[in-house]
Amino acid sequence: MSMFSKLAVSAATFAIIATGAASAETWQPDRPINIIVPWSAGGSTDQVTRVVAPILAEALDTEVVVVNQPGASGSIGTKAAMDAPHDGYTWTANAIANNATYAVSGLLEESNIDDYRIYLHVANAPLISVNADSPYKDFGELLEAMKTGNVTVGTAGVTSSGGTALATLNDAVGGNMTARMVAYDGGNPAVIAAASGEVDMTTQLAVEQTEMIKAGRLRPLAVLSDTPLEIEGIDPIPPVTEWLDIEVAPDYFGVFIPKGAPQEVYDTVDQVWADKVMNSEELKSYALQRGASFAPSYGDEARARAIPVATNEACAMKARGEAVKDPSEVGLTCKE
Repeated sequence: MSMFSKLAVSAATFAIIATGAASAETWQPDRPINIIVPWSAGGSTDQVTRVVAPILAEALDTEVVVVNQPGASGSIGTKAAMDAPHDGYTWTANAIANNATYAVSGLLEESNIDDYRIYLHVANAPLISVNADSPYKDFGELLEAMKTGNVTVGTAGVTSSGGTALATLNDAVGGNMTARMVAYDGGNPAVIAAASGEVDMTTQLAVEQTEMIKAGRLRPLAVLSDTPLEIEGIDPIPPVTEWLDIEVAPDYFGVFIPKGAPQEVYDTVDQVWADKVMNSEELKSYALQRGASFAPSYGDEARARAIPVATNEACAMKARGEAVKDPSEVGLTCKE
């Protein structure tokens, strides 16, 4: 069974359990809720948040506004959400591994995974793609060029999914890559840069690349997974494990409500997540068409799912000497 298939089974099992949950009190918002997406429009976080926002708006009977506030690998918008009143009306959205490791990377001085009530919806995998006119026939040829040539890689920054994917590839070849990362304010600009030929390749998420692949402007070579990636309308994309001995983990995305709001806020959103998001046909369709895995969860279950990928990223930063703060200080334990 593939990694994404296992996630789907786990999500279905958790949905059955979650439907029995009952909120102690019902929260009825009396003004719009803002979800700060700390990346530019069109990227992976923005895409899926705009799928989930109408589901939440209908269930909560209030407007849910998606606000893009990019910069500094997502840390600027994340800090804005944390600095807002903790009253339930300002949330943020991201890959949970980012929120869990901003303090480790030094982008936010005080931040960790337990600053939020976590609501996950999909898992994503980074995709290694080149410009359609690139001479590289497969990932093996590209990998050799990345180790010896001047290959430019478009990402959304060092802590983005694309940035950490590139670092993972570099670690897998012993830190010998000469490929040069070019950072953009979001996954969408990074993907467009690769599609236009401004950079040679991108390692951003599959969901950010699908349209350019279907349009024939990007050519996918490998997915950071241990199983092929299947996207509706695209030939299966081989896993990177065909070329490298590498451990991979799903990258979970979601919306996060800062701690400190009234308990009825979390109780109500828990119920909405169990009843609506975890049964959403719109979200399932998005995942199928974009190459993501439908994997919703919330609360303790969501935190448990997020810890492995957050730990992997934090400990990889430490191993490369990039950590400003030891992962143990934010509740992430590295193997000695």
